Amino acid sequence: MLIEEITEGVVGIFGKKGNKTVRKYRCTSGSRKGRIVSKPSTCTAPLNVKASRTLKATKRRKGSTMTTKASRTKRTNPASQRLPKLNVGMRRIKPKRRSSKGKRI
Repeated sequence: MLIEEITEGVVGIFGKKGNKTVRKYRCTSGSRKGRIVSKPSTCTAPLNVKASRTLKATKRRKGSTMTTKASRTKRTNPASQRLPKLNVGMRRIKPKRRSSKGKRI
């Protein structure tokens, strides 16, 4: 198995695990497209139906509490505040084109 086969369909980014900043992957294809995962193989793994049903029930019961706590963490945790700065360089930015009008010879 080649590394290209595993990393196909993912983009490397930085994520948070507790108060630490770690390497993670964003799925670009598969059933978890757009989700941030810790291993590239997770993107194509089969869904765990029992776990997804449990999470949906938990979100129905405690969704607003979870949102409030997550937003507080994102505001106050230093690792959360570092992440946007780290991930800006990960995006592929197109170079700006220079116009030929203002050239001096």
